[in-house]
Amino acid sequence: MSLDSELDQQVWDGIQSLMDDYAQMRPSDKIVIAYTSDSRTPAAWVALACEQRAFVPSMVPMRPLRDAGFRARLAEVIPEYPSGDDRIMLLVFERETMSHNRIIKSILAKYHPDQYQVIRAINSGRNLFVTGLLMKPDELSALNTTLLEKCRQAHSLRIEAKGGTRLEAELDNQKFQYKSSRGVGVPGKFVVIPAGEVATFPKSISGTLVADFAINVNILLDKDVRLATRPVTVEIESGKLIDFDCPDREMRDFLAKCFERKNATIVGELGFGTNKAVTEAVFENSHLNKRIPGVHLGFGQHNQTDEVAGYICDIHIDLCAKGGLIWFDDAKDPLDLEQLTPSQNQHPQLVSGEDVVSDDAEDDCCGILR
Repeated sequence: MSLDSELDQQVWDGIQSLMDDYAQMRPSDKIVIAYTSDSRTPAAWVALACEQRAFVPSMVPMRPLRDAGFRARLAEVIPEYPSGDDRIMLLVFERETMSHNRIIKSILAKYHPDQYQVIRAINSGRNLFVTGLLMKPDELSALNTTLLEKCRQAHSLRIEAKGGTRLEAELDNQKFQYKSSRGVGVPGKFVVIPAGEVATFPKSISGTLVADFAINVNILLDKDVRLATRPVTVEIESGKLIDFDCPDREMRDFLAKCFERKNATIVGELGFGTNKAVTEAVFENSHLNKRIPGVHLGFGQHNQTDEVAGYICDIHIDLCAKGGLIWFDDAKDPLDLEQLTPSQNQHPQLVSGEDVVSDDAEDDCCGILR
């Protein structure tokens, strides 16, 4: 296996973080690497790192979203019966999609949740390793805990950011769940990387969002998503977009088409990025951009169950602003998202580690086929 020109020390360090901090690999682990064709190179980098540690990884190619032969190929390398303390470590690399959740779940169902770990990488590539894995899961977990401790005790939020964002939100912490993406493995659940975010569904939200960092959408998009020189300004009333503008015509036209979809103007997510390693937006449509310490709103697809949210939508449009101050209820002093102090307390156990989509979602979790 030859080294790619992009495999430098920074990428190599990120791969070691994946193995040591995120996967916490053990000598007895059975390593399985599944990958789509667009992520063959990063999968090969990780395989090389495994081989240097005397692991013999099983490589499983797959097609995104629909692959009639994937079940058989994956089942062939997963032992039929668990053995002692051995653990299955399944690493899945994709660029634009997150595929075959049901198949993976069904094949691993014969194992106790403590006997396997699944780490799913979306937007696999150099930036994932160089930036997305620079912060360790325990660091992200402590920062997320700080936010959760504040949010879960609050009834209302006032949010401001330097770019011009001015939002007021109401919370219903009895009704709506929080999501905490922190890269920490929980038995029986998938870890999604890159991590670093706390999010919920706002009971109500109004005001102005100036997205001056990036957009992230759950559809195939081959455009520059950075917004520093062309911010998107959104006006919101009672949880719905009522108007928006962008000085870039191409971006404005693209978003207009997105917002035409049914229920796409509903604010389905109020999110706060916590990954301090993310400082500059990347060109490509990437989850990295929504991990920036700052506020983002996700329009359309929500992060709750359909029954709780009260609607469905097949598109999710994240508009991300850099930085932000949050006032909780009547507090005089705000929390600075770029200067979060890690909590010394344990992360709440009943907070889901899922992102917008669950590891129990349909195979078409990203809405690309619709």
